Amino acid sequence: MWNYNFYVYITTNPIKTVLYVGVTNDLNRRLFEHTENKGNKSSFAGKYYCHNLVYFEHFTHIEYAIQREKEIKKWSRIKKNALIASLNPEWTFLNDEVND
Repeated sequence: MWNYNFYVYITTNPIKTVLYVGVTNDLNRRLFEHTENKGNKSSFAGKYYCHNLVYFEHFTHIEYAIQREKEIKKWSRIKKNALIASLNPEWTFLNDEVND
């Protein structure tokens, strides 16, 4: 199996009331897509304006990234909040940190 860069990430809306958990091989591109898609009612992240990155994890194997995404998606909101706060206590939007 090839080794690449994969990311499990969590985005939120501007008032931090909705979370979106996803997986991608290009975090910059995916964040751009979320931003471009805001307000689009045909997608969850677009409908709820979830384009602000608050958490991400890096993986080199897609299988592990997908497994982790599925795990996090099953968690309660309280547990997801704790995960975000463990690395980003202020819930700072990290988009600028990962964009080129």
